[in-house]
Amino acid sequence: MHDEIARIRGYRNPGVLVDSNLLLLVFLGGYDRRQIGTNKRLAVFTSEDFQLLTIFLRQFSRIVTTPNILTEVSNLSSAIPDTKKAAYFTWFASRLAVLQEEYVPSIAALGNRWARFGLTDAGIAEIAKSRYLVLTDDFRLSQVLPSEGIDAVNFNHLREMYWHLSAKGN
Repeated sequence: MHDEIARIRGYRNPGVLVDSNLLLLVFLGGYDRRQIGTNKRLAVFTSEDFQLLTIFLRQFSRIVTTPNILTEVSNLSSAIPDTKKAAYFTWFASRLAVLQEEYVPSIAALGNRWARFGLTDAGIAEIAKSRYLVLTDDFRLSQVLPSEGIDAVNFNHLREMYWHLSAKGN
């Protein structure tokens, strides 16, 4: 576990690239914590997950995203009730300044072996390569990226580490 923590700490200055579902949790949970328990897109997450994710992301000097990830987050955010959409998207836009958005042309992202994973994941692989830690809850992506020399952490493993450390503290 200490090796894992040291590996993650090595990305404090370069930054972390956050995948769509987790960035959705950051945005919807940050806007209204009640969304975590009621929004169908966040059904797999808890308030504790939101807190853990927030604490984890504070450790990095940069939170990196892509236009494809932001498009997915925006589209998935539309599950918010109609009465809250205008206020939410205004809030959403105001929070984009904390992210570092990086772009890779779609043709370049899909022009390699990552094409079979789809445009968003292909873009993640291209941008993160030798630069950023990838944080995802996508098991398949978290398993394939390291085989290409791209460091990735599955959020479910962070949960496990947190529970393990919490159990030791009790």
